[in-house]
Amino acid sequence: MVSMKDVSVACGVSIATVSKALNGHNDVGEETKAHILQVAKELGYSPNSAARTLKTKRTYNIGVLFSPNDKSGLTHDFFTYVLNGFKATIEQQGYDLTFINNVRHGVQKMSFLEHCRYRNFDGVAVICADFFDPSVEELVKSEIPVVTVDHVFNDRVAVVSDNVKGMHDLLTYIYSQGHRRIAYIHGSHSGSGVTKSRLSSFYRTAEELGIRIPDEYVLEGDYRDTTLAYKMTERLLNMKEPPTCICYADDFSAFGGMNAIKDRGLKIPDDISVAGYDGISIGRHLEPQLTTLAQDTDRMGRMAAEKLISLVERPRSAIIEMVVVEGKVFEGRSVGRI
Repeated sequence: MVSMKDVSVACGVSIATVSKALNGHNDVGEETKAHILQVAKELGYSPNSAARTLKTKRTYNIGVLFSPNDKSGLTHDFFTYVLNGFKATIEQQGYDLTFINNVRHGVQKMSFLEHCRYRNFDGVAVICADFFDPSVEELVKSEIPVVTVDHVFNDRVAVVSDNVKGMHDLLTYIYSQGHRRIAYIHGSHSGSGVTKSRLSSFYRTAEELGIRIPDEYVLEGDYRDTTLAYKMTERLLNMKEPPTCICYADDFSAFGGMNAIKDRGLKIPDDISVAGYDGISIGRHLEPQLTTLAQDTDRMGRMAAEKLISLVERPRSAIIEMVVVEGKVFEGRSVGRI
């Protein structure tokens, strides 16, 4: 195995200079640094992870808890896009990423926290999980640096989408298209505060715009449940005075509602309009294109990574905060003007 000493001999510099060059220190000239990096590459040098761990007291391994309640795994569009942004930033900073699970070590099943300690993670990102699961709460309240996505815990860094402004902007756009009879099939109240934030913003924005929302226009569905969205849409369509526009908990649910509308022989948006929430890419390939609130998932993932690395590398100066990331209305063509 090629050592740092071999690189120093080949370059004619000290081991200390090689170390500084390989670690990106600024007190080595750019020309010298480039030469050392090139020689190291040609010789096939790679850092010894065990030695680096002893020196830095870090493993350069980040744990990710990604466990959707609906068991969709990595097919969950919104959180997968967040994960992509997180992964790219983590790897750019020289860290590896490992998924956390309830693994078995011998005959004993580990909790999330036990798995993290077993792997000796430098930090953990809880990107998608049942935040009220005692095993998740145990991990979040532990000594390990943690960042959560779309859920806020006391004394922990959180990166959240601006659900209040997002719903405000989406409903305001629908209103600008002339709609006054607007229904909302929202997500389940169980889980994070996302549902409550969006629903409260829906009602408050309606008040500001002078829209009356009948109780029967607001129904509880569930996230990513196309079957339930189909049934709830049928209920709305059967009303004596049905809405002119229906908002859904997420884009995936909106697909179920669109199917119910089409099965009635109705056209979107000529007969009724539809709006989703999230901005997943498949919605832009439908006909008509889905009107939705596109969340900035890439930025959410990157911000979560940056904040977690800060907690790991600069624990004394890292600020515990909630980072709010705004989304943007994608107008599409599923909300028509009336």
